[in-house]
Amino acid sequence: MSLFSDVDDKEIRRVVARLLKQYKAYRVAFQNKLEQDAEGIDQLFPMLNDVEKEKFLFVKQIDRAIENALNEIEREIIQRKYLDNHRVKDIDVYLDLGLTKDQYYIHKKYAINLIATALRII
Repeated sequence: MSLFSDVDDKEIRRVVARLLKQYKAYRVAFQNKLEQDAEGIDQLFPMLNDVEKEKFLFVKQIDRAIENALNEIEREIIQRKYLDNHRVKDIDVYLDLGLTKDQYYIHKKYAINLIATALRII
């Protein structure tokens, strides 16, 4: 029996990749909010929606998933592939980490599935 359910791997990867992209923006918003609070500024920019609490919870839960569900190699793959500010090719990541192509894709798939599981997507 597999640890992960029988869900389409490509769909899981698409969903998690999209969430990690949102996470980057929400993480910056969270840091900006903390900075504004420290300066005693209520709202520096106009807010068009009222989902701030959800965004901050989103950031906390993805932070927790990355920090607690992944090992060091898996975390590094996710960081380099999805969270860094520049696009990087898979080959560059696995060569930098000293992994074979097969090892890299096994770790990457497992990391994505662990994130999806931690976030209750699967």
